[in-house]
Amino acid sequence: MFLILLSGLFLALCCFAALHDVNRLTIPNWLNLTIAGLFLPAALVSGIPLEILGGHLLAGALAFVIAVGLFAFRIFGGGDAKMIPAVVLWMGPAAAFPFVYWMAIVGGACALFLLVGKRSFPAAAVPGFMRAPFEPKAGVPYGVAIAGGAIIAGSASPLLARFYESIGFAG
Repeated sequence: MFLILLSGLFLALCCFAALHDVNRLTIPNWLNLTIAGLFLPAALVSGIPLEILGGHLLAGALAFVIAVGLFAFRIFGGGDAKMIPAVVLWMGPAAAFPFVYWMAIVGGACALFLLVGKRSFPAAAVPGFMRAPFEPKAGVPYGVAIAGGAIIAGSASPLLARFYESIGFAG
């Protein structure tokens, strides 16, 4: 039961990060640290073998190295580069590739939506809480893509599978 609550909190924090990114085009460090930090109690209560949890740690470390590289080349912002490894900790090797796939699909859809939206109406016409991405030189709030990838691919993660089963979705 505690793992289901932690899993739900993880997904809720991912959604909060997405909303924060839409509103301010940033993902706060405390939020990424909380997402990563929740992995520890989830791992302790999960009953998953240590070698699988080690795989989660390795996947998160690899995601960190890749995300820092993408940040260095200015492909991702700093908050995105910190959120991705935090999420991959939860996904582990079993769900890492589906997560990256769905993150890319959702990110592409967001970019397309913003491209069409910026050409169709002025930023002043967008409600204030979501205006930031529609400003002329603003980037894509990739926290939306990261959260979308986590939600869609989450059922493949051993840590999140029970949560999805408890709400009626099988992975």
